[in-house]
Amino acid sequence: MSGLRSALKLIDAALDPTPLSQQSTTLNGAQSTLPWLDLALQLCSAASLIGWGLLALFLLRIHYPPQHRPQHPPQAARPRTTTAQRFRSGLKNIGYGAALAALIGIPGLGLYLFALDHDLTKQVIPSQMLAAHSIMSVLILLLWSFANAFAEEIVVVLWLSTRLSQLHLTPIAIVAICALLRGSYHLYQGFSAGGGNIIMGIIFGIFFYKTKKITPLIIAHFLIDATAFVGYAFLAQFLSFI
Repeated sequence: MSGLRSALKLIDAALDPTPLSQQSTTLNGAQSTLPWLDLALQLCSAASLIGWGLLALFLLRIHYPPQHRPQHPPQAARPRTTTAQRFRSGLKNIGYGAALAALIGIPGLGLYLFALDHDLTKQVIPSQMLAAHSIMSVLILLLWSFANAFAEEIVVVLWLSTRLSQLHLTPIAIVAICALLRGSYHLYQGFSAGGGNIIMGIIFGIFFYKTKKITPLIIAHFLIDATAFVGYAFLAQFLSFI
């Protein structure tokens, strides 16, 4: 439904006499002029988004067919994971996430600028929150970055890929469906946002198919959003002084 609404919003924007590149959309705007009420509303919205990811994890947990569950040796025969091993695994996930963020984020910025110059996207304002330079606003933007990353990667990659594989779809079809879904609900930003997110979905889908790891994807998505949201807020604050 989010994808359908986004497509309809893009059609409406494209039919508007104002060129697409002269229109704008704000990703993180203030929800109230009262700071304390804005904070409460922001927290409620982010918590709701995180809830969708937790619901998907819950459904996977209780409905995962036994034949699809990985078979582990008995507890006594299983080697214990040491703290050093967990630390190395965490560093590896962060490394994969950072690499994926760079792979997606840097060309993505170039695609956005190209599309803006060719009237294929709206002006995307990552943040328009009150007092964007404050510590609280930065924390809220980081929370939104995590909420977006957690919900999207858990639902669109982990949950949907698992369900489609249980329906015996081919890996190519699974990656394509997940990527198209990801691209569809970003169409409200413009044609390039839809296309760019489809490419992102393909890369993320292939990575998940090869590694079965979701944490690096959440980290990568978080880094991309955090850089855009917080970086834009500080850039806007800096430009206001010069």
